[in-house]
Amino acid sequence: MSSLKVKSSLKIKLGILAAGLMLSGCMQAATFEATNSNNFKPRDKELLSKVSYTKTPVAEPFRRAIVDYHRREAPGSIVVDSDNHYLYLVQPGGKAIRYGITVGEEAMAWSGIAKVGSKTEWPPWHPTKSEISRLGVPTFVAPGPDNPMGSRALYLYSGGKDTLFRIHGTNQPEYIGASISSGCIRMTNEDVIDLYDRVGLGTVVVVLEPKHGDSPFNSQMALQGGSNAVAVQ
Repeated sequence: MSSLKVKSSLKIKLGILAAGLMLSGCMQAATFEATNSNNFKPRDKELLSKVSYTKTPVAEPFRRAIVDYHRREAPGSIVVDSDNHYLYLVQPGGKAIRYGITVGEEAMAWSGIAKVGSKTEWPPWHPTKSEISRLGVPTFVAPGPDNPMGSRALYLYSGGKDTLFRIHGTNQPEYIGASISSGCIRMTNEDVIDLYDRVGLGTVVVVLEPKHGDSPFNSQMALQGGSNAVAVQ
């Protein structure tokens, strides 16, 4: 690994640590949830036992937790707060399950409303032309323990069309809480399995605008057919 990549990696990790320290002083009350591997399928247990990446523990502010939730999205909706690196699954009674995430860099970010149009367990990776050119990756990566898509993928659709953005697992858990990816929303493989099991096709996904204090649209509009997901290439 070049010294430039080492410095970049160190900078990102220090940024995650600093963000975690700042958030820890002003976080909402949280009840942390431990991963229950008993809910994993045999294939999940097999492949997760074969990963070659280091299973870096997620910083405490980004661990899965049940929290108070004040926004107006309907229970069952997914809300992505890219600025703070959180994904919320809204629950009844003013609560939400909060997961730490890795998000796209600012130039590749997107916001708006989409729906879960497809779901896949242990998906293959089909990089876009821009990713192949920019990252020097192959045109296809088969499913497996070290696939960058991880253990699950939720494919986001708008107007009946694939936006090319996904919520998926990762083979880089050390970056949960950072902005490094090509635009997709990454979760730990354990967390995305948990989310996958809780949501179905048609689930509304609200991605908050950068530096925006509230959701751009009420998710009830999306449930009635409204959609305005925007993909920034």
